[in-house]
Amino acid sequence: MADLNFPFVDPPRQDQFQSCIKCGLCLDSCPTFQETGRELESPRGRVQLIAAVARGVVPLQAPKVAQTLFSCLDCRACEVACPSGVPIGSLIERGRAQVVGWQEAHPDLHGQRSVSKTTRWAVTHLLPNQRRLRRLGWVVARVQRLGLLSGPGRRLLPKPMRAMAQSLPPLTGKETLPPERTTGSSPNPKKKVGVFLGCVMDVVFGDANQATIRVLDKNGLGPVVPQGQNCCGALAIHAGERETARKMARRNIDAFLAGDLDYIATNAGGCGAALMEYGEWLADDPQYREKAEIFSKKVKDVAQILDTEGWQVPRSATTEVVTYQTSCHLSNVMKAGAAPERILQSIPGVQLKPMADSARCCGSAGIYNLTHPQMAEALLRRKMEDVPDGIDTIVTGNPGCWLQLLHGVQAYRPGVQVRHLVQVLDDAYQRETSSP
Repeated sequence: MADLNFPFVDPPRQDQFQSCIKCGLCLDSCPTFQETGRELESPRGRVQLIAAVARGVVPLQAPKVAQTLFSCLDCRACEVACPSGVPIGSLIERGRAQVVGWQEAHPDLHGQRSVSKTTRWAVTHLLPNQRRLRRLGWVVARVQRLGLLSGPGRRLLPKPMRAMAQSLPPLTGKETLPPERTTGSSPNPKKKVGVFLGCVMDVVFGDANQATIRVLDKNGLGPVVPQGQNCCGALAIHAGERETARKMARRNIDAFLAGDLDYIATNAGGCGAALMEYGEWLADDPQYREKAEIFSKKVKDVAQILDTEGWQVPRSATTEVVTYQTSCHLSNVMKAGAAPERILQSIPGVQLKPMADSARCCGSAGIYNLTHPQMAEALLRRKMEDVPDGIDTIVTGNPGCWLQLLHGVQAYRPGVQVRHLVQVLDDAYQRETSSP
Protein backbone atom coordinates (compact mmCIF):
# COMPACT_ATOMS: atom_id res chain seq x y z
CA MET A 1 0.00 0.00 0.00
CA ALA A 2 2.76 2.44 0.93
CA ASP A 3 4.44 2.05 -2.46
CA LEU A 4 1.39 3.52 -4.23
CA ASN A 5 1.82 6.91 -2.58
CA PHE A 6 5.56 6.77 -1.99
CA PRO A 7 6.68 6.37 -5.61
CA PHE A 8 10.46 6.19 -5.14
CA VAL A 9 12.79 3.46 -3.92
CA ASP A 10 13.19 2.84 -0.17
CA PRO A 11 9.74 4.04 0.96
CA PRO A 12 8.89 4.17 4.68
CA ARG A 13 8.02 0.63 5.71
CA GLN A 14 4.36 0.01 6.42
CA ASP A 15 4.99 -2.50 9.22
CA GLN A 16 7.14 0.08 11.00
CA PHE A 17 4.83 3.09 10.94
CA GLN A 18 1.82 0.92 11.71
CA SER A 19 3.54 -0.36 14.85
CA CYS A 20 3.16 3.08 16.46
CA ILE A 21 0.46 2.73 19.15
CA LYS A 22 0.07 6.52 19.52
CA CYS A 23 0.77 6.34 23.27
CA GLY A 24 2.63 9.65 23.39
CA LEU A 25 5.52 8.46 25.55
CA CYS A 26 7.84 9.92 22.91
CA LEU A 27 6.53 13.47 23.33
CA ASP A 28 8.53 14.57 26.36
CA SER A 29 11.75 13.24 24.83
CA CYS A 30 11.44 15.30 21.64
CA PRO A 31 13.32 18.65 21.66
CA THR A 32 11.18 20.22 18.94
CA PHE A 33 7.94 19.25 20.69
CA GLN A 34 9.34 20.60 23.96
CA GLU A 35 9.89 23.94 22.24
CA THR A 36 6.63 24.23 20.27
CA GLY A 37 4.08 21.90 21.87
CA ARG A 38 2.75 21.14 18.37
CA GLU A 39 1.73 17.60 17.49
CA LEU A 40 3.35 17.75 14.05
CA GLU A 41 6.61 18.70 15.78
CA SER A 42 6.52 15.43 17.74
CA PRO A 43 7.67 11.91 16.82
CA ARG A 44 4.10 10.61 17.02
CA GLY A 45 2.84 13.39 14.79
CA ARG A 46 5.54 12.78 12.21
CA VAL A 47 4.90 9.03 12.13
CA GLN A 48 1.15 9.57 11.75
CA LEU A 49 1.77 12.04 8.92
CA ILE A 50 3.86 9.41 7.13
CA ALA A 51 0.99 6.95 7.59
CA ALA A 52 -1.47 9.52 6.23
CA VAL A 53 0.65 9.97 3.09
CA ALA A 54 0.82 6.19 2.65
CA ARG A 55 -3.00 5.98 2.84
CA GLY A 56 -3.41 8.80 0.34
CA VAL A 57 -5.05 11.10 2.90
CA VAL A 58 -2.25 13.66 2.54
CA PRO A 59 -0.37 14.09 -0.76
CA LEU A 60 3.39 13.65 -0.67
CA GLN A 61 3.87 17.07 -2.28
CA ALA A 62 1.93 18.93 0.43
CA PRO A 63 4.23 21.59 1.93
CA LYS A 64 3.50 20.44 5.48
CA VAL A 65 4.99 17.00 4.67
CA ALA A 66 8.37 18.48 3.82
CA GLN A 67 8.21 20.97 6.68
CA THR A 68 7.30 18.31 9.24
CA LEU A 69 9.87 15.71 8.18
CA PHE A 70 12.76 18.13 7.78
CA SER A 71 12.07 19.93 11.07
CA CYS A 72 13.05 16.73 12.91
CA LEU A 73 16.52 16.78 14.49
CA ASP A 74 16.85 13.01 14.00
CA CYS A 75 18.35 12.85 17.50
CA ARG A 76 16.66 9.45 18.18
CA ALA A 77 15.66 10.28 21.76
CA CYS A 78 12.15 9.19 20.78
CA GLU A 79 13.38 5.70 19.87
CA VAL A 80 14.75 5.25 23.39
CA ALA A 81 11.38 6.26 24.85
CA CYS A 82 9.19 4.25 22.42
CA PRO A 83 7.74 1.08 24.03
CA SER A 84 6.92 -0.40 20.61
CA GLY A 85 10.42 -0.03 19.19
CA VAL A 86 9.33 2.09 16.23
CA PRO A 87 12.48 3.00 14.22
CA ILE A 88 11.41 6.62 13.89
CA GLY A 89 14.77 7.78 12.55
CA SER A 90 14.62 5.37 9.63
CA LEU A 91 11.02 6.36 8.86
CA ILE A 92 11.95 10.05 8.85
CA GLU A 93 15.00 9.49 6.64
CA ARG A 94 13.05 7.37 4.15
CA GLY A 95 10.23 9.92 4.15
CA ARG A 96 12.66 12.74 3.42
CA ALA A 97 14.08 10.81 0.47
CA GLN A 98 10.56 10.52 -0.95
CA VAL A 99 10.02 14.27 -0.61
CA VAL A 100 13.37 15.07 -2.24
CA GLY A 101 12.64 12.56 -5.01
CA TRP A 102 9.30 14.18 -5.75
CA GLN A 103 10.80 17.69 -5.76
CA GLU A 104 13.56 16.61 -8.14
CA ALA A 105 11.04 14.94 -10.43
CA HIS A 106 8.79 18.03 -10.48
CA PRO A 107 11.11 21.05 -10.45
CA ASP A 108 8.51 23.32 -12.06
CA LEU A 109 5.77 22.49 -9.56
CA HIS A 110 7.62 23.17 -6.35
CA GLY A 111 9.12 26.58 -5.69
CA GLN A 112 11.13 26.03 -2.50
CA ARG A 113 13.14 22.87 -2.08
CA SER A 114 13.61 21.09 1.23
CA VAL A 115 17.33 20.82 0.50
CA SER A 116 19.05 23.80 -1.11
CA LYS A 117 21.20 23.38 -4.18
CA THR A 118 24.26 24.27 -2.11
CA THR A 119 23.47 21.62 0.50
CA ARG A 120 22.74 19.03 -2.18
CA TRP A 121 26.04 19.79 -3.92
CA ALA A 122 27.90 19.55 -0.61
CA VAL A 123 26.51 16.13 0.33
CA THR A 124 26.76 14.66 -3.17
CA HIS A 125 30.04 16.15 -4.45
CA LEU A 126 32.04 17.67 -1.59
CA LEU A 127 31.75 15.31 1.38
CA PRO A 128 32.48 12.09 -0.56
CA ASN A 129 35.75 13.58 -1.85
CA GLN A 130 38.50 13.92 0.77
CA ARG A 131 40.71 15.84 -1.64
CA ARG A 132 38.05 18.51 -2.19
CA LEU A 133 37.39 18.71 1.54
CA ARG A 134 41.04 19.27 2.35
CA ARG A 135 41.29 21.85 -0.40
CA LEU A 136 38.32 23.66 1.14
CA GLY A 137 40.01 23.44 4.53
CA TRP A 138 43.13 25.01 3.01
CA VAL A 139 41.06 27.90 1.59
CA VAL A 140 39.20 28.49 4.88
CA ALA A 141 42.50 28.46 6.80
CA ARG A 142 43.82 31.27 4.63
CA VAL A 143 40.59 33.24 4.82
CA GLN A 144 40.79 32.96 8.62
CA ARG A 145 44.35 34.27 8.64
CA LEU A 146 43.22 37.31 6.67
CA GLY A 147 40.57 37.97 9.32
CA LEU A 148 37.71 37.75 6.85
CA LEU A 149 35.61 35.43 9.03
CA SER A 150 35.74 37.66 12.11
CA GLY A 151 35.54 41.15 10.61
CA PRO A 152 33.26 42.89 8.12
CA GLY A 153 33.86 40.07 5.64
CA ARG A 154 31.46 37.93 7.65
CA ARG A 155 28.60 39.86 6.10
CA LEU A 156 29.29 38.12 2.81
CA LEU A 157 28.20 34.83 4.37
CA PRO A 158 24.58 33.68 4.69
CA LYS A 159 23.23 34.88 8.05
CA PRO A 160 23.00 31.40 9.70
CA MET A 161 26.68 30.79 8.91
CA ARG A 162 28.07 34.02 10.35
CA ALA A 163 28.10 33.07 14.02
CA MET A 164 29.40 29.59 13.24
CA ALA A 165 32.17 31.04 11.06
CA GLN A 166 33.28 33.36 13.85
CA SER A 167 33.46 30.52 16.37
CA LEU A 168 35.22 28.13 13.97
CA PRO A 169 38.56 27.04 15.45
CA PRO A 170 41.72 27.99 13.53
CA LEU A 171 42.31 25.56 10.68
CA THR A 172 45.76 24.55 9.52
CA GLY A 173 44.85 23.53 5.99
CA LYS A 174 47.37 20.68 6.31
CA GLU A 175 47.08 16.93 6.36
CA THR A 176 46.02 16.08 9.90
CA LEU A 177 47.47 12.58 9.81
CA PRO A 178 50.90 12.28 8.19
CA PRO A 179 51.79 8.71 7.14
CA GLU A 180 54.08 8.02 10.10
CA ARG A 181 51.15 8.52 12.51
CA THR A 182 48.72 6.16 10.81
CA THR A 183 49.80 3.04 12.71
CA GLY A 184 50.63 2.33 16.32
CA SER A 185 54.06 1.77 17.82
CA SER A 186 53.41 -1.62 19.43
CA PRO A 187 54.45 -4.61 17.28
CA ASN A 188 51.96 -6.85 19.09
CA PRO A 189 48.84 -4.85 19.97
CA LYS A 190 46.12 -6.66 21.91
CA LYS A 191 43.54 -5.52 19.34
CA LYS A 192 43.73 -4.07 15.86
CA VAL A 193 41.60 -0.94 15.53
CA GLY A 194 40.65 0.77 12.29
CA VAL A 195 40.30 4.53 12.87
CA PHE A 196 37.50 6.31 11.04
CA LEU A 197 38.58 9.89 10.27
CA GLY A 198 35.28 11.45 9.24
CA CYS A 199 34.90 14.58 7.14
CA VAL A 200 34.28 17.54 9.48
CA MET A 201 36.36 15.91 12.21
CA ASP A 202 39.33 15.42 9.92
CA VAL A 203 39.30 18.89 8.36
CA VAL A 204 38.20 21.02 11.32
CA PHE A 205 39.28 18.99 14.36
CA GLY A 206 42.28 17.08 13.09
CA ASP A 207 43.91 17.33 16.52
CA ALA A 208 41.18 15.06 17.90
CA ASN A 209 41.98 12.43 15.28
CA GLN A 210 45.66 12.57 16.20
CA ALA A 211 44.77 12.34 19.90
CA THR A 212 42.57 9.33 19.17
CA ILE A 213 45.45 7.51 17.52
CA ARG A 214 47.82 8.34 20.39
CA VAL A 215 45.32 7.25 23.04
CA LEU A 216 44.63 3.93 21.31
CA ASP A 217 48.35 3.32 20.87
CA LYS A 218 49.06 4.19 24.52
CA ASN A 219 46.58 1.51 25.57
CA GLY A 220 47.96 -1.28 23.38
CA LEU A 221 45.21 -1.00 20.79
CA GLY A 222 46.95 -0.90 17.43
CA PRO A 223 45.48 1.99 15.40
CA VAL A 224 45.32 1.67 11.62
CA VAL A 225 43.92 4.29 9.24
CA PRO A 226 42.58 2.46 6.16
CA GLN A 227 43.12 4.25 2.89
CA GLY A 228 40.13 4.93 0.66
CA GLN A 229 37.67 5.80 3.43
CA ASN A 230 35.36 8.76 3.02
CA CYS A 231 32.49 10.59 4.77
CA CYS A 232 30.18 8.28 6.72
CA GLY A 233 27.12 9.41 4.74
CA ALA A 234 25.12 10.75 7.69
CA LEU A 235 24.63 14.23 6.26
CA ALA A 236 23.54 12.75 2.94
CA ILE A 237 21.00 10.40 4.53
CA HIS A 238 19.63 13.26 6.67
CA ALA A 239 19.23 15.37 3.52
CA GLY A 240 17.22 12.65 1.75
CA GLU A 241 20.09 11.64 -0.56
CA ARG A 242 19.97 7.91 0.13
CA GLU A 243 21.82 6.70 -2.95
CA THR A 244 24.69 9.09 -2.26
CA ALA A 245 24.83 7.79 1.31
CA ARG A 246 24.89 4.18 0.07
CA LYS A 247 27.80 4.93 -2.25
CA MET A 248 29.76 6.33 0.68
CA ALA A 249 28.85 3.29 2.78
CA ARG A 250 30.08 0.83 0.15
CA ARG A 251 33.40 2.64 -0.13
CA ASN A 252 33.92 2.62 3.64
CA ILE A 253 33.00 -1.05 3.85
CA ASP A 254 35.55 -1.92 1.18
CA ALA A 255 38.23 0.20 2.87
CA PHE A 256 37.81 -1.22 6.38
CA LEU A 257 36.99 -4.84 5.62
CA ALA A 258 40.15 -5.12 3.53
CA GLY A 259 42.04 -5.51 6.81
CA ASP A 260 41.58 -7.91 9.69
CA LEU A 261 40.24 -5.44 12.25
CA ASP A 262 38.82 -6.17 15.68
CA TYR A 263 37.16 -2.77 15.95
CA ILE A 264 36.27 0.19 13.77
CA ALA A 265 36.76 3.20 16.04
CA THR A 266 35.02 6.52 15.65
CA ASN A 267 35.35 9.65 17.76
CA ALA A 268 32.17 11.22 16.36
CA GLY A 269 28.81 10.08 17.72
CA GLY A 270 26.94 11.09 14.56
CA CYS A 271 29.37 9.23 12.32
CA GLY A 272 29.33 6.17 14.56
CA ALA A 273 25.53 6.00 14.48
CA ALA A 274 25.55 6.17 10.68
CA LEU A 275 28.26 3.52 10.38
CA MET A 276 26.23 1.21 12.63
CA GLU A 277 23.22 1.54 10.33
CA TYR A 278 24.90 0.48 7.09
CA GLY A 279 23.08 -2.83 7.39
CA GLU A 280 19.74 -1.02 7.13
CA TRP A 281 20.93 1.26 4.32
CA LEU A 282 22.15 -1.70 2.24
CA ALA A 283 19.55 -4.29 3.23
CA ASP A 284 18.41 -4.64 -0.39
CA ASP A 285 21.92 -4.82 -1.86
CA PRO A 286 22.79 -8.51 -2.35
CA GLN A 287 26.48 -7.73 -2.85
CA TYR A 288 26.92 -5.61 0.28
CA ARG A 289 24.12 -6.68 2.64
CA GLU A 290 26.19 -9.24 4.55
CA LYS A 291 29.38 -7.18 4.45
CA ALA A 292 27.47 -4.19 5.83
CA GLU A 293 26.30 -6.23 8.83
CA ILE A 294 29.85 -7.46 9.51
CA PHE A 295 31.17 -3.91 9.23
CA SER A 296 28.54 -2.38 11.53
CA LYS A 297 29.11 -4.93 14.29
CA LYS A 298 32.74 -3.79 14.55
CA VAL A 299 31.85 -0.10 14.97
CA LYS A 300 32.39 1.36 18.45
CA ASP A 301 33.10 4.80 19.82
CA VAL A 302 36.64 5.18 21.10
CA ALA A 303 35.28 5.58 24.65
CA GLN A 304 33.40 2.28 24.34
CA ILE A 305 36.53 0.48 23.14
CA LEU A 306 38.59 1.81 26.03
CA ASP A 307 35.82 0.95 28.47
CA THR A 308 35.69 -2.62 27.14
CA GLU A 309 39.41 -3.30 26.71
CA GLY A 310 40.62 -1.22 29.64
CA TRP A 311 42.67 1.96 29.69
CA GLN A 312 45.70 3.13 31.61
CA VAL A 313 44.64 5.53 34.33
CA PRO A 314 46.82 8.65 33.96
CA ARG A 315 49.22 9.35 36.81
CA SER A 316 49.50 13.10 36.29
CA ALA A 317 47.09 15.38 38.13
CA THR A 318 45.20 18.45 36.97
CA THR A 319 42.74 20.88 38.52
CA GLU A 320 40.36 21.10 35.56
CA VAL A 321 36.63 21.42 36.27
CA VAL A 322 34.61 19.89 33.43
CA THR A 323 31.09 18.97 32.45
CA TYR A 324 30.17 16.36 29.86
CA GLN A 325 27.68 17.03 27.05
CA THR A 326 26.31 13.79 25.66
CA SER A 327 26.06 13.47 21.89
CA CYS A 328 22.53 12.36 20.96
CA HIS A 329 23.69 9.64 18.61
CA LEU A 330 26.47 8.47 20.90
CA SER A 331 23.88 7.94 23.62
CA ASN A 332 20.70 7.01 21.74
CA VAL A 333 22.13 4.91 18.89
CA MET A 334 25.63 3.82 19.91
CA LYS A 335 24.56 3.20 23.54
CA ALA A 336 27.82 4.46 25.00
CA GLY A 337 26.22 4.81 28.41
CA ALA A 338 28.50 6.21 31.11
CA ALA A 339 31.77 5.13 29.47
CA PRO A 340 32.90 8.72 28.68
CA GLU A 341 32.18 9.89 32.23
CA ARG A 342 34.08 6.93 33.69
CA ILE A 343 37.13 7.85 31.64
CA LEU A 344 36.93 11.50 32.68
CA GLN A 345 36.55 10.61 36.35
CA SER A 346 39.64 8.38 36.19
CA ILE A 347 41.91 11.35 35.42
CA PRO A 348 43.46 12.52 38.70
CA GLY A 349 42.29 15.96 39.73
CA VAL A 350 39.50 16.27 37.15
CA GLN A 351 36.30 17.48 38.79
CA LEU A 352 33.26 16.40 36.79
CA LYS A 353 30.12 18.46 37.30
CA PRO A 354 26.95 16.89 35.88
CA MET A 355 25.03 18.75 33.18
CA ALA A 356 21.25 18.76 33.52
CA ASP A 357 19.52 16.88 30.69
CA SER A 358 22.92 16.26 29.14
CA ALA A 359 21.61 14.07 26.32
CA ARG A 360 19.05 16.58 25.01
CA CYS A 361 20.04 17.74 21.51
CA CYS A 362 22.14 20.90 21.39
CA GLY A 363 20.59 21.93 18.05
CA SER A 364 23.48 21.06 15.78
CA ALA A 365 22.09 17.85 14.26
CA GLY A 366 24.41 17.78 11.25
CA ILE A 367 23.55 20.94 9.32
CA TYR A 368 20.27 21.59 11.15
CA ASN A 369 21.73 24.74 12.69
CA LEU A 370 22.10 26.09 9.14
CA THR A 371 18.78 24.90 7.72
CA HIS A 372 16.68 25.64 10.84
CA PRO A 373 18.66 28.37 12.64
CA GLN A 374 15.83 29.63 14.88
CA MET A 375 15.04 26.23 16.38
CA ALA A 376 18.74 25.38 16.64
CA GLU A 377 19.44 28.63 18.49
CA ALA A 378 16.55 28.01 20.91
CA LEU A 379 17.90 24.55 21.71
CA LEU A 380 21.44 25.88 22.09
CA ARG A 381 20.22 28.52 24.52
CA ARG A 382 18.59 25.83 26.65
CA LYS A 383 21.76 23.77 26.48
CA MET A 384 23.85 26.71 27.70
CA GLU A 385 21.41 27.28 30.57
CA ASP A 386 22.05 23.67 31.63
CA VAL A 387 25.83 24.11 31.71
CA PRO A 388 26.83 24.21 35.40
CA ASP A 389 28.56 27.27 36.79
CA GLY A 390 32.23 27.32 37.66
CA ILE A 391 33.53 25.00 34.94
CA ASP A 392 36.59 25.35 32.76
CA THR A 393 35.62 22.99 29.95
CA ILE A 394 32.66 21.39 28.24
CA VAL A 395 33.69 17.94 27.03
CA THR A 396 31.85 16.32 24.13
CA GLY A 397 32.23 13.44 21.69
CA ASN A 398 30.89 14.69 18.34
CA PRO A 399 32.16 17.38 15.93
CA GLY A 400 28.70 18.81 15.20
CA CYS A 401 28.07 19.29 18.91
CA TRP A 402 31.57 20.70 19.25
CA LEU A 403 30.95 23.41 16.64
CA GLN A 404 27.54 24.24 18.10
CA LEU A 405 28.93 24.44 21.62
CA LEU A 406 31.79 26.69 20.48
CA HIS A 407 29.13 29.07 19.18
CA GLY A 408 27.23 28.66 22.44
CA VAL A 409 30.10 29.50 24.78
CA GLN A 410 31.06 32.48 22.66
CA ALA A 411 27.52 33.84 22.93
CA TYR A 412 26.50 32.73 26.43
CA ARG A 413 29.49 31.40 28.41
CA PRO A 414 32.63 33.35 27.42
CA GLY A 415 35.82 31.94 28.85
CA VAL A 416 34.63 28.31 28.83
CA GLN A 417 36.45 26.05 26.39
CA VAL A 418 35.06 23.08 24.46
CA ARG A 419 37.15 19.94 23.95
CA HIS A 420 36.82 16.34 22.90
CA LEU A 421 37.09 13.54 25.46
CA VAL A 422 40.15 12.03 23.77
CA GLN A 423 41.96 15.36 23.95
CA VAL A 424 41.47 15.56 27.71
CA LEU A 425 42.75 11.99 28.16
CA ASP A 426 45.61 12.51 25.70
CA ASP A 427 46.70 15.65 27.56
CA ALA A 428 46.84 13.65 30.79
CA TYR A 429 49.09 11.09 29.12
CA GLN A 430 51.25 13.84 27.65
CA ARG A 431 51.75 15.37 31.10
CA GLU A 432 52.98 11.99 32.31
CA THR A 433 55.73 11.81 29.74
CA SER A 434 56.81 15.42 30.26
CA SER A 435 56.87 15.24 34.08
CA PRO A 436 60.03 14.18 35.95
